[in-house]
Amino acid sequence: MSDWPEGRNGGPGERYGRGSASPQPESARAMPHVRRPTPPQAPPRIPPQPGQGYDDGAGYDSGYNTGQVYGGGQRGGGHGSSGHGGGRGGDSGYVQPRPAPNWGRRLKVGALTLVVVVLAVSIGTYFWADGKLKREVDLSKVIDRPSEGDGTNYLIVGSDSREGMTAEDKKKLHTGSAEGKRTDSMMILHDGSNGPTLISLPRDSNVEIPTFVGSESGKTFKGTGRQVKLNAAYAEDGPELLVRTVEFNTGLRIDHYVEIGFGGFAKIVDAIGGVELDIPKAFKDKKSGADFQAGKQTLNGEQSLAFVRTRYAFAGSDLDRTKNQQKFLAALASQTATPSTILNPFKLYPTMGAGLDTLIVDKDMSLWSLGNMFFAMKGVTGGEGTSMNIPLSGQSVNGNLVWDKDKVKQLVEQLKNDEKVTVKGS
Repeated sequence: MSDWPEGRNGGPGERYGRGSASPQPESARAMPHVRRPTPPQAPPRIPPQPGQGYDDGAGYDSGYNTGQVYGGGQRGGGHGSSGHGGGRGGDSGYVQPRPAPNWGRRLKVGALTLVVVVLAVSIGTYFWADGKLKREVDLSKVIDRPSEGDGTNYLIVGSDSREGMTAEDKKKLHTGSAEGKRTDSMMILHDGSNGPTLISLPRDSNVEIPTFVGSESGKTFKGTGRQVKLNAAYAEDGPELLVRTVEFNTGLRIDHYVEIGFGGFAKIVDAIGGVELDIPKAFKDKKSGADFQAGKQTLNGEQSLAFVRTRYAFAGSDLDRTKNQQKFLAALASQTATPSTILNPFKLYPTMGAGLDTLIVDKDMSLWSLGNMFFAMKGVTGGEGTSMNIPLSGQSVNGNLVWDKDKVKQLVEQLKNDEKVTVKGS
């Protein structure tokens, strides 16, 4: 039996020891390494975790992953990085909690965004409204004007202009179909530090037409002392001559002019949903279309126009009509300048559009001045101001109403000096 391992025979080429024919010295004999098969090993057993499995019984292994990560797997490998429990925990397997929202920063960003939006809307609304104003009256054409006083004086004119009205509108509003336009009402509104004062100028007031320059021709017309009704000045040469006549006969400088026609008046009322009035006594007038019962009621555009135009149903005729006009305009301003209108774009824009489309103002009128006039009108009924007819003497010339010159002079001085008005009207 051979002592050599399998595959070796001890031949000359394999022997290096004693007795070897090889010139190399014989060294220790190296035995070849024999690889033995490794017995199979059982997989490592994961100890059960109390409270993590379906059964807390000792020694029970459900075989389900309990969500616990053992060891430190490499980033991107195994369950720890594949999204099945590792998350953003990196090698440690720790899941970082989502940071709490920064509410302070969110509120600041939200508030800034709101301010920008409100500012953009406000600027856009301003230019939209400013573009609608009809600045057609040039007060620079008015000559020989009185000196300026304290406060601001507005001449507010309601004309019977039927511009933009259809035949159906004219019939519905009982306006007739007369060509051109005339003044149905005239008022001076003084806005000063002692509260607003609203003074009605009856259309039948007896006044003198002074020297004036024609608004269209530029020609000078010399005054001859001609006595006419106040509304005749408007019919003769428009707003510029009306302003000139009012200033000449009162001595009060007019700073701004505002005019509105029949159609625009009715549209404004309808846009705000009507105006509530308390009518003390029932009255009816065929010419204006008025038919009202006594008591508190809400008037629409058609009814409102009839209310402010009626004069034949009253014993005081034009004087009673001017009182109704003051009462109505103050109520209109008061009920329009409310949060329900100003903060509601579905009411605000139709109201502004209806008014601005039909308003005729002087060339120097700004939206700021117009807004001041509006709130001064509101203040008349808010206990801050006074409303009155211009003082009358009780006499008449050719059926025209004659002013009380002494009282008118006193009244104008109080307005010029922005003093509290103590003069009583008619």
